[in-house]
Amino acid sequence: MAQQGHSAACCTVPPAVAGEYKPKGDYIDLDGMKVCKRCRSFTHPRTSLRHCIQPDVTGPSAATSAIFIIYDIFGYSSQALQGADILAYACQNKQYQVFVPDFFYGKPLPPSVFPPDTDEKKKAMGDFFGGPAAPPANAAKVPELVKKLGDKYSGVKKWGSVGMCWGGKIVSLTSQSGTPWTAAAEVHPAMVNPDDAKGITVPIAILASKDENAEDVENFKKSLSVENHVETFGDQVHGWMAARGDLNNERVKKEYERGYGVLLDFFDKYL
Repeated sequence: MAQQGHSAACCTVPPAVAGEYKPKGDYIDLDGMKVCKRCRSFTHPRTSLRHCIQPDVTGPSAATSAIFIIYDIFGYSSQALQGADILAYACQNKQYQVFVPDFFYGKPLPPSVFPPDTDEKKKAMGDFFGGPAAPPANAAKVPELVKKLGDKYSGVKKWGSVGMCWGGKIVSLTSQSGTPWTAAAEVHPAMVNPDDAKGITVPIAILASKDENAEDVENFKKSLSVENHVETFGDQVHGWMAARGDLNNERVKKEYERGYGVLLDFFDKYL
């Protein structure tokens, strides 16, 4: 079932920051893998100080839902980390912890390789997708990563996922039977394959750009048998909610904010 639009009833997406952005949250080490961790904050009723909610906090402030973000091929971009902060901090009545594992161990694809418009760049892109970014190998890592995070943060009972570009493919592959996700989302997904949609077993949101193949996106939607929100942001480029989002452009900034608002509404309903 498709949904349309964004309701701000429960969440207020803050204005996106163009230029240099100072991320919130911390980084943890998970058996040698760096993981960016954001956690829902709250205001202490007496001191008005901001506190980071850990999953072992008792009472209504304990966050029992988490969002696992799989970034794009450019890794920890400021736009992706700002998006993680929005998901962690924007809602007042729904608490999330947000985790962003560093699948590429500090060696993402250099932005200078994109677009792959020379033979050298094409080779670099091919080598990257055939090596560190090979989708099946990275998808295979996800269940164990979620288990380790669940062991470490035992208060988390439900997991959602967001895949950005390349990460969208990983989300499709990990949303099949036996998935750790309660709900999943893909933004400007790469390698859209309707065959993946046939096996998806949890509610899913797909936010496409003008650059994804429209027929592939439509056939992906038609192949889904689960609750879904599929929407195309028709004037946005592939990557507008992550590393390729030009937040100095007011239109891009507005659609970046709206996109994260749609994700918040989706997770509010399904996670």
